[in-house]
Amino acid sequence: MHNWFECKINYEKITEDGIQKKITEPYLVDALSFTEAEARIIEEMRPYISGEFTVMDIKRARYAETFLNDNGDRFYRVKINLIALDEKSGTEKKKPIQLLAQASTIHDAISVIDTGMKGTMADYVIASVTETTLMDVFPFVAEVKTIRKSGEEIAAPDSDSDSDSGE
Repeated sequence: MHNWFECKINYEKITEDGIQKKITEPYLVDALSFTEAEARIIEEMRPYISGEFTVMDIKRARYAETFLNDNGDRFYRVKINLIALDEKSGTEKKKPIQLLAQASTIHDAISVIDTGMKGTMADYVIASVTETTLMDVFPFVAEVKTIRKSGEEIAAPDSDSDSDSGE
């Protein structure tokens, strides 16, 4: 399961007019804690920003699922209602959840959600689609080291991150 954090970065950017302007941009990072989210956003942004930048705010973002699509240049917050039948009372119950879709337009976002939800057994209704101000999303990607063992190459998880386990 992913723990998403919205991180706001403040830095000076040179606009198309050549004017230097301080801006704040939000990014989404997959991390285990607020501390890790700050470290990851700094690591991710360092190659793209020349000069100083500050992490202004970090808050938890509650997305049940993210549907990232390389063809999209915007991010949309999609609220859906999962529909379940209450067997005792015979009524429909709706459970709202939020999804994130990367797409170029609202129509593409709906298509991305429909495609992503195709494999699920749950019935759902799209309640709202809202364009976010997110600039980019950084999901967690585990680093894999290759170990050579008697002529074979074996992929092994990076154990450097576990070196502080007290052993």
